Amino acid sequence: MTRKLFGTDGVRGQANSFPMTAEIALRLGAAAGRFFRRDGQKQHRVVIGKDTRLSGYMLENALTAGLTSTGMNVLLLGPVPTPAVGFLTRSMRADVGIMISASHNPHQDNGIKFFGPDGFKLSDEAEAEIEAILEGEIQPAQPQNIGRARRIDDGRGRYVEYAKTTFPGRKRLTGIKVVVDCANGAAYRAAPDVLWELGAEVIPVGVSPNGYNINDGCGSTNTRAAAETVVAHGADMGICLDGDADRVMILDERGQVADGDQIMGLFAARWAAEGRLRGDTLVATVMSNLGLERFLTGRGLRLERTAVGDRYVVERMRGGGFNLGGEQSGHIVMTDYATTGDGLIAGLQFLAAMAETGEPASALVRQFDPVPQLLKNVRYAAGADPLAATRVQSRIAEAEAQLSGCGRLLIRKSGTEPLIRVMAECEDAALLAEVVNGIVAEVERAA
Repeated sequence: MTRKLFGTDGVRGQANSFPMTAEIALRLGAAAGRFFRRDGQKQHRVVIGKDTRLSGYMLENALTAGLTSTGMNVLLLGPVPTPAVGFLTRSMRADVGIMISASHNPHQDNGIKFFGPDGFKLSDEAEAEIEAILEGEIQPAQPQNIGRARRIDDGRGRYVEYAKTTFPGRKRLTGIKVVVDCANGAAYRAAPDVLWELGAEVIPVGVSPNGYNINDGCGSTNTRAAAETVVAHGADMGICLDGDADRVMILDERGQVADGDQIMGLFAARWAAEGRLRGDTLVATVMSNLGLERFLTGRGLRLERTAVGDRYVVERMRGGGFNLGGEQSGHIVMTDYATTGDGLIAGLQFLAAMAETGEPASALVRQFDPVPQLLKNVRYAAGADPLAATRVQSRIAEAEAQLSGCGRLLIRKSGTEPLIRVMAECEDAALLAEVVNGIVAEVERAA
């Protein structure tokens, strides 16, 4: 089955525009309810979390109406991180979990992500089946079988308590000053609470959401404010989360940034030394830097690459029995602790490395020298296909020939936005710029 609504990370778009309308959310909720009630049992439940976007209220209510219309009982968590939804879906024995968020995107966008009863994101096949149900006539429940909805007041607290258990039991963060940037998003209360309860001196940034300021000049995609705060307050490190807290960037005491590749390199090396890295393998995407691959190879470890999207990383991890993976963008997936990327728990693992080694953050954030990498995005109109243009294909072929033996090229459409992503790696900076800019120019003409 093919999917039309679902992208690489659920359904996403601009609020009040297709597909992020109340009408589609209602039908999507009803379709999901019908999909998960196929076993004929009477009692079914779904947990719904959201981030802090204004449109979250609209979509939450619409999903609830659709789900209850097909007999699902809805448990509303309010603003919680995406990984909390995965955790609570399993913990509360729910049939399905739903997170309303557009992750690192601006406030006008929103999205709907589904988790199965095991706490992992749904497969492509399951999403395609839900779409097929949505496109047909959805059978509502009988009046006596309509579902109920209620608020769960302690959902965030349950996640906070669990997150603390992932930090080494005999360690505390006493004497460590941490800046945590919550991007005015879903973790604006949970992340500072966890760090404070573990003993850290916490300096919060991005913890005043108003429905519009999520990811605005803050968070994992804009670390400047957090970096300045780290330096100004003499903090030991910084944790920068995105809007739904499934991504993280780490800052050292100088405000220097470690992206997902550096964090994964650190964890892989430490876990391998401790005998914890299953299969001596790290799973990452095609976007991860060649320097990371060389770093791992030099330690007798393997890097397995997948398509872009943390869900594909997780699928490969589960298929191969691996326990560490992620993305350069900051999704760090540790299946020993969570079913999806968890920025807060990744931050805690970095703090554990600091506590156990006694080394400053600056000694840990630079695990390898990255190969020069250049990524540029080209926005295109809905319905257009710039990559199909003959001139674009010719320029890509020429670029691949130029990079043969000395680098690599990756061209792809974003799964969450109407963007063509043009990325190349090469030791020769001039050639790198020539290749990427040449392709971008042709794509812009075609777009």
